[in-house]
This record gives sequence, structure tokens and C-alpha cells, in this order.
Amino acid sequence: MVILHTCLNVSDVERSVEWYTENLEFEESWGFETEDGETVNRYVADDNGVELQLSDTEGQTPSEDGDRWDHLAVKVDDVDAAFETIDHHGVRKEPADQPAAGAKTAFVLDPDGHAVELIEPLE
Repeated sequence: MVILHTCLNVSDVERSVEWYTENLEFEESWGFETEDGETVNRYVADDNGVELQLSDTEGQTPSEDGDRWDHLAVKVDDVDAAFETIDHHGVRKEPADQPAAGAKTAFVLDPDGHAVELIEPLE
């Protein structure tokens, strides 16, 4: 498995993209909006191609007590197979196609309750 990105919940995606690109010299790589229009996702990458997903959901502001970090994303060959074989400690989201993101995804929990997104690119 390969780490693809880490998602950070942000209160203003434009401000966050600007901060990462201007202060850390990341480059904006891509983005998408959820079908319901409530969440805007923008990605910035470092020189090695490691991405941060900056996620801004309408009506939600990350608090000081730890909900700014959302999930760790890993690429898998087959989301369904990985979902069935991983010894997870809870399910956030069953495998499903995410056309806007160009991937099939599922979310499981690690032993400490951290969300891990399993991603299989759609062809």
C-alpha cells in the first residue's frame, strides 16, 4: 500500500490553499466538489508529490479539540477485497464509487479510531 494524502478539515479552503502554496511552496494539484455541493476539496502537493487534501464543508468549522484532521488515504488494488480482509475496528463508509473523485472508496477505523480511506482509482 502507498500513502496518497492526508485530509485536513479547514474553515476556508481558499485561505488554506494560499497558505500552503505561499508559505510552504506546495503546488495546487487538483480538486473537486461533492455532488451535494456542501464540501469543496482542494489538493496541494510537496516536491515529492505527497498531497494534503484541504476539505471545507459548508456549515462546519473545525474546532480546537482535534477535528481538524480527518483521515489517512491509501491506494489499494481492489477496495472491495481490501475492505473484506482488513482487520478494521469499525466502518465509516462501505465501498462505493465516487465519480467526482474518480475513485472507488471505503472508510474503516484503525485500533485507535482514526479513519483510513481505501482508494481504488476508477478506470
